Amino acid sequence: MGLKAWARALKRDTHAVWLAAKDPRTPWHAKALALAVAAYALSPIDLIPDFIPVLGLLDDLILVPAGLWLAIRLIPAEVMAEHRTAAEAAAQRPVSRWAAGAVIVLWIVSAALLALAAARALR
Repeated sequence: MGLKAWARALKRDTHAVWLAAKDPRTPWHAKALALAVAAYALSPIDLIPDFIPVLGLLDDLILVPAGLWLAIRLIPAEVMAEHRTAAEAAAQRPVSRWAAGAVIVLWIVSAALLALAAARALR
């Protein structure tokens, strides 16, 4: 398996584990681990910051895959297979760049208006 395929499978499995954590057929201990692993994998905050040479990438290269592996082992196989299919289908949906741009513009305008209101209030 190439690096690109491995990264795609990791992304799919992260989404599938997140979906499985919300499934009532998943045991509570698997849900807890699945939620923790998926939240950590999707979080912009790392245990070891990425700017630290070599060590910064350890969590992305070792901790996340190891956590996913353990979570997948604890989730029933049929539940995991179902959610892998759902995660794969979600990854193949088209992405609207216009909608993303509109949301970014909305956030910028909101931040500018908030800054303007704060500046007026401080005068």
